[in-house]
Amino acid sequence: MEIGVDKIKKSRLKFVQKLILSIDQGTTSSRSILFNLKGKKIFSSQYEFKQIFPNPGWVEHNPNEIWKVTLKTIKESIKKSKLLKSKIISIGISNQRETTILWNKKTGKPVYNAIVWQDRRTQKICQNLKKRKLENSFRKKTGLFIDPYFSATKIKWILENVGDAKRLYRNKQLLFGTIDTFLIWRLTNKKKHLTDATNASRTLMFNINSNKWDNEILKKLKISKTILPEVKDSADDFGKTSKKIIGEEIPINAVLGDQQAAAVGQACFEKGSVKSTYGTGAFVIMNTGNKKILSKNKLLTTICYRLKNKNTYALEGSIFIAGAGVQWLRDKMKLINNANETEKIIKSKINNDGIYIVPAFTGLGAPYWSPNSRGIITGLTRNTDWQNLVRAIIESVAYQSYDLLDSMKKDGSQPKVIKIDGGMVTNDWFVQFLSDIININILKPVNHETTALGVAFLAGYQIGEFKSLTEIKRIWKKKTMFTPKMSRKLRNNLLQGWQQAIRKTLA
Repeated sequence: MEIGVDKIKKSRLKFVQKLILSIDQGTTSSRSILFNLKGKKIFSSQYEFKQIFPNPGWVEHNPNEIWKVTLKTIKESIKKSKLLKSKIISIGISNQRETTILWNKKTGKPVYNAIVWQDRRTQKICQNLKKRKLENSFRKKTGLFIDPYFSATKIKWILENVGDAKRLYRNKQLLFGTIDTFLIWRLTNKKKHLTDATNASRTLMFNINSNKWDNEILKKLKISKTILPEVKDSADDFGKTSKKIIGEEIPINAVLGDQQAAAVGQACFEKGSVKSTYGTGAFVIMNTGNKKILSKNKLLTTICYRLKNKNTYALEGSIFIAGAGVQWLRDKMKLINNANETEKIIKSKINNDGIYIVPAFTGLGAPYWSPNSRGIITGLTRNTDWQNLVRAIIESVAYQSYDLLDSMKKDGSQPKVIKIDGGMVTNDWFVQFLSDIININILKPVNHETTALGVAFLAGYQIGEFKSLTEIKRIWKKKTMFTPKMSRKLRNNLLQGWQQAIRKTLA
């Protein structure tokens, strides 16, 4: 009896470790991580890329450098999988959401640097849209405020200021994408121009009610639908990688914006579950189920994930400067050599000595939405030293988190526990201080690679390795719980000092 070649191959595969490759393209670095089907990290490759600041409030990346760095991590991961005699069965991609790239459809050459989500150059465009009294209609459709944070006004700025973009746009030879779209387009060798619903929901052009690009909004913005990618579910078929590009044909089966990916990686599948990520920025996401909650306290309404053409929604608060503040201490102020030093430095100070830093380096996000605000330091005395500044930066992230969660509370959503992740949560002092200030229990997971893990989970879900979200949830494990220990009096005093600093910033 003859056994078919396909059956032999499938039989062999049973004895080969199956891996999922997560591409985690962040604001300061690109990573590729190999996970097994139990959610365990097998291998990781990571490289930073240059941050470009052409003018105050402007933040850019070189798209070609992002591609080069990301491709390098992918190839290193593939090489490692072969050394392990394992098989990569699927790819998931997470990305830095609102960051905007426009490129030549024929050549693939970007017409301008990527304009990063932190960038504030489109303030005037946003002000003009607000003067036209468009914010309410935009918000009802997109869940977002008119703010430089989102992609639409970045597209508009490039079209209005970059000559080559104008020409290609007129000739219908221009494409737009957030970083996920740009990577998919290149990985598939120009065959697929796609994004997912979570990334589309951060552009200010996508109607989260109809699940379509909104024609009326596009008309108001004077942006043609011809440049926009097709929007798919978060777990879906995004094409296969080109053998010509990476040497392997591997299906891409999941795409999520980084914060939504972290929510999935934290198994926040139930209504009311909350995660908070502390990376370059900080982002609190609460799952609101199939119901959209239009915040009365300046939080965003967004898509948490979309599966089988059904949206699960979320409330989100965005802090622009979290880990980026630590980078500022290291790269600009030269006060530290690396982030790991901060915990020891902070512990050397008994208290904050009344020093507050409001790190509005690129304006303030939720709940203030003040793009023109700039950072301030308050409480300086002759006794203030550099260690005070380090502590103040770290503390500021906890205070900003309090502001977001206070807004959620006012909207009728009071979380009892928060799952946290991101680079900053390796600092246990910060996590305890955060728990003290927000007065909520905090869970730190065993696997802290939650963003990459989230897209790995959904990629596995799409190809049938995980049968349900419940099965994924069973994989999530708690490592540590932090409970509030600070007295109410001290908490109130610290928050009062922070609120005074905020008022000065907004003045």
